[in-house]
Amino acid sequence: MLVLLPVYRPGPEFLRLLRDLRGDGTTVVVVDDGSGPSFDPVLASAESLGAKVLHCFVNRGKGAALKTGFRHCAEQHPDEDVVTADGDGQHTAADVRAVAALSGRGHLVLGVRRFDRMPLRSRVGNVLIQRLFRAVTGQSVSDTQTGLRAYPASLLKDLGDVPGERFEYEMNVLLAVAGAGCRIDEVPIPATYLDGNAASHFGGVTDSVRVLGSLMRHAAGQFTT
Repeated sequence: MLVLLPVYRPGPEFLRLLRDLRGDGTTVVVVDDGSGPSFDPVLASAESLGAKVLHCFVNRGKGAALKTGFRHCAEQHPDEDVVTADGDGQHTAADVRAVAALSGRGHLVLGVRRFDRMPLRSRVGNVLIQRLFRAVTGQSVSDTQTGLRAYPASLLKDLGDVPGERFEYEMNVLLAVAGAGCRIDEVPIPATYLDGNAASHFGGVTDSVRVLGSLMRHAAGQFTT
């Protein structure tokens, strides 16, 4: 299993996840999105746990970190599917393994959460975006904002060409995959939030606007063609 973790200012939950992922031939690639020198000890601990740590020296956003990781995986592990997860405590090793178990079929696999277990700010945005995504693409995806995904090895090189540097990147990936006719599978996972999802770096209104903007641009492109 090949796991990619984009992180920014990681906390103790990040190292806990790494410890739980050790074994079973798991390879972990961590991309530090410019966390700064004060987080060097945490990242050094990640390396001591066997992770490959890549560094972005300035904070560019989750999308940019994912692209950095995908490029590395395509070069160093070209025939392996990649499972992406968040290191803020939302995803457990069991969740990662559940998604990885459905990989290897050439499909995109999403670990999807129950909306009734989400904090209100996350639930409202997810429901709205879910409905817009279905209206724009004709495909129903239960959780468009999940960061727990298994990407087929065949997509890795193309993922670097998908636009977006921050949280809108994962929406753009879904739109690209849906547009290409790639099947999207789903695995239910528990919704785990610590302190009301306080550890999330999703920037509220700003990042919501970026995600909605991706949907609107996609819809406008369809309307004009």
